[in-house]
Amino acid sequence: MDTRNARDGYVAHTTPAPTMQAVVFDEYGAPDVLRLADLPRPSPAHGEVRVRVRAAGVQPADCATRSGWFAQRGIGMTPFPRQLGNEFAGVVDAVGDGVTSLAAGDEVLGWTASNAYAEAVVVPLEQLVRKPVMMSWAVAGALSASGQTALTAVEALTIRRGDTVLVHGAAGGVGTMAVQLARLRGAHVVGTASRENHDYLRALGAEPVLYGPGLAERVRAVAPHGVQAALDGSGRGALDASIELGIDPARIGTLVDFEDVQRLGVQAIRSQRSRERLQALVDMHDAGQLRVHVRDIYPLAYAAVAHRDVENGHGRGKVVLMVYEERGFAL
Repeated sequence: MDTRNARDGYVAHTTPAPTMQAVVFDEYGAPDVLRLADLPRPSPAHGEVRVRVRAAGVQPADCATRSGWFAQRGIGMTPFPRQLGNEFAGVVDAVGDGVTSLAAGDEVLGWTASNAYAEAVVVPLEQLVRKPVMMSWAVAGALSASGQTALTAVEALTIRRGDTVLVHGAAGGVGTMAVQLARLRGAHVVGTASRENHDYLRALGAEPVLYGPGLAERVRAVAPHGVQAALDGSGRGALDASIELGIDPARIGTLVDFEDVQRLGVQAIRSQRSRERLQALVDMHDAGQLRVHVRDIYPLAYAAVAHRDVENGHGRGKVVLMVYEERGFAL
């Protein structure tokens, strides 16, 4: 670069910093606050890996962040503009010093903290596992966060063979996986869902019941010998219904209704993530033991539409954002 200035008849030329597209929002609100923006493309530091994102799962927690629900409770308040997305899958395109187990071109999936709706993400090596060849990009992008949350829940509630487990919101992304993980531990599962999702729950091996008033009576009808544990993934009075069923509060957990935790003496379950936990989930999927249902796929630019899809509250499985444009990334 020539350093002489314009007064001498020269203009300095610099190479523009590489950028990427990412979904951001500048204020809390409805899904339409989401927009695409050009951000600096991150570079991996020591022990880190940059992944060219191919798919990113959309979670109810992302919607709660965007709407300001978390901020109203003093959770996760960071400066605007903000990014979203906690789970992803993609192709390694750069590694930092000290990383030897992955290289450019390797296909991976993993988790991050609120920046996966983007063309690239940088994470520590410990937050990635290899994607099986036969796992689709959409499934890989939807597995990590929801799967680890569900696995955390069944561990926290000590689900074991012979238990009857009630899963509230059983057709959702976490609920779908919690049903299957509880079944793999030998439990009988009762799941709440809207009527149109009852056949879906039966296919997963759960006994479906309609949520809403009278829930406890409907659960007793299909589980006359009692219920030993309950996982609340929906809110809507689920915790009170679980208490009404006589379940030990220590074996009732919620992923959403943290405000009633102390009142009822139940568990607040927050996802515990690790490479080992994610690898276990990938192995279960690879063995045909764990199904990841992706109901809708949207391009990255349609993040607002994806959020409206998630917020309608009646869909089954996961919604995924796909990144289709290469934009010159070296893979």
